[in-house]
Formats: sequence, C-alpha cells, structure tokens
Amino acid sequence: MQKKILGIIVGTIMAGHLSVAHADVPYMEIMGATSAPIGYVQLCERTPEICVQRTASPSVVQLSEASWRDLLAVNTHVNQAIHPITDAELYGHPEVWTMPTTYGDCEDYVLMKRQMLIDRGWPASALLITVVRERSGEGHAVLTVRTDRGDFILDNQEANVLRWDETDYHYIKRQSEFDETVWASINDIRA
Repeated sequence: MQKKILGIIVGTIMAGHLSVAHADVPYMEIMGATSAPIGYVQLCERTPEICVQRTASPSVVQLSEASWRDLLAVNTHVNQAIHPITDAELYGHPEVWTMPTTYGDCEDYVLMKRQMLIDRGWPASALLITVVRERSGEGHAVLTVRTDRGDFILDNQEANVLRWDETDYHYIKRQSEFDETVWASINDIRA
C-alpha cells in the first residue's frame, strides 16, 4: 500500500503537477463542536503551551515524495521507539495524556508524532488529534494529517500510513483545524 501511494505521488510529481486531478479526494466530514477528551483537557491544564495553536487560515499539506517519506519516517520511528502500555499500568489512572519518553498508549504516540512533525516544519493546523472507535468498541486515538490528497492517518497499531477511509475505525471527533482546543464531531457515514 505504501509503495502504491508513493508511486501515485511520484507519478504526479513527474507529470509536473501536485494538485489532485479528481474530485473524490476523501476528506472527513466535520460536524459541529463537541467536547474535548478529558485527557486532552487535563493535558492543556498541565502544559498550556501545547494547546495554543490557532489560525484563521488552516493549512493543507501539499503531499510530495519528500513529505510522504517524512510521514512514514515519523510514524515508523515513534511506533518503534515507544513501548505500548496502558495509562492504568503506567500511572495508576485510566486516562493520562502526556509526551512519552519510552512507554505510552495511543494518545501519547499521537502527541509525539504531532510534535515531531511540527518540529520538522509541518503546520499544526494540518495535524489533528482524532478519536476513533475500534471494531471491538474500544476508544482509540490517531493522528489525522490533512493533505491535498485527503486525510491520512498515523496510528500506533498500523505500520502503514493509510487514508482515513481505508481504515477499519469509526471516526468520532477531532481537533478543529482553526483552534486545537476546540473539537468537532465527525460524520463517518461509511458502512
């Protein structure tokens, strides 16, 4: 899958254009405002400097061969560097969002991936923490990356970077691209 997407990106670059040639680019449909996850609210209370990004003009990353390789590198690095453990096992509490060092759970992976991409020059407004529901019914967090080719997902449970509609998750809510302290519900109408 990664080679297929990279082939499409490279082919588009070689053809001399980077814009999407068709109108069916899969973006999530965003609904109205909703509550932020309690772990995120507590993270912002503890470290407010993490929750300050606001913009009137959100960015969509132009997906190139270099930016695609960047996404893959960050996803792979964090997935290999952090060892999975639940918050209850690590902190004795069911929900603690924090920047991981060695151990963490899904939202910790997301925070690290997001920060690494921001440190590499990616716009925060294109890197949105997203809450999904797994087939089992369990809640899970992933990173949505908004690009000119659709919304892509970085996930600690998946080695590949996939378009959001190619995953098995049911999408619930994500950060607003205008203000990362505001969350919006997602209308996931896929069967």
